[in-house]
Amino acid sequence: MKTLFARGPSLLSRLVLALACSFLLIFIDHRLQAMKPVRLFLNSLVAPVQYLAILPEQILDGLSESVKTTSQLSEENKRLKQAILELQGEQQQLRFLQNENKRLRELLGSDARDSARRMVAEVIAVASEPFSQQLVINKGTLSGVYEGQPVLDSNGIIGQVQDVGGNTARVLLLSDQSHAISLRSERNDIRVLAQGTGDIGRLELMFIPHSSDLQKGDLLMSSGLGGVFPEGYPVARISSIVRDESLPFATVFADPVSALDRVRNVLLLWPSEGEQQPIFDEDEE
Repeated sequence: MKTLFARGPSLLSRLVLALACSFLLIFIDHRLQAMKPVRLFLNSLVAPVQYLAILPEQILDGLSESVKTTSQLSEENKRLKQAILELQGEQQQLRFLQNENKRLRELLGSDARDSARRMVAEVIAVASEPFSQQLVINKGTLSGVYEGQPVLDSNGIIGQVQDVGGNTARVLLLSDQSHAISLRSERNDIRVLAQGTGDIGRLELMFIPHSSDLQKGDLLMSSGLGGVFPEGYPVARISSIVRDESLPFATVFADPVSALDRVRNVLLLWPSEGEQQPIFDEDEE
């Protein structure tokens, strides 16, 4: 009678047989070419399996490299934008200094001084009031921002700080109806007063005589009077002049050189040490 579970070869015998077959196949594959088609067939058969096995690793490596590259590019792009904004602010002032040197003016009092400190800030909100032209930036008293501080973008002056919090500040734009700034014509140094109209893209020049030598297209720079804005930064360009003799003054409008409704990054200026010190000591008299 046969048992249900017959005893087969021992484990050692099976191991010896497997090793012998392995060595035999290795010898045949190494010495003879008969196994080459079989080897190629087996390689082709397992190739998809190998591809599927390494596919997740390749995908993860690719995603990791893509995320890393995107992050690096974003950081580099942000640094370059800030550097460009700072350089453009310095270029604006350099242009003014070059013009002053050509005219051989001795720079006194309200001259264009180099700002001792600059800081780039980002616009994080826009005032929603219909007649209010204001921005909110991501710098405040913790960064040294103060009320009345001049604010620029890559093209010129856009306004000044009105209210300051710990980490944010509210910027009053040039176009706000409550804002006014003293300017001068780059072409002939005529000084004018520009006031906001409530229109984001328009300023009005106040009290301009009919005989004033102002022309359409004249570039208006900050005059430095009042001590708020440094002298020599672009502000606006005259867009229209109407000389109606029935009115006491000419009607003159100017367009800001900056797109005030599309500002994303701004440059905050601090006065130099020389501007913070009095020119004359009253106790010496």
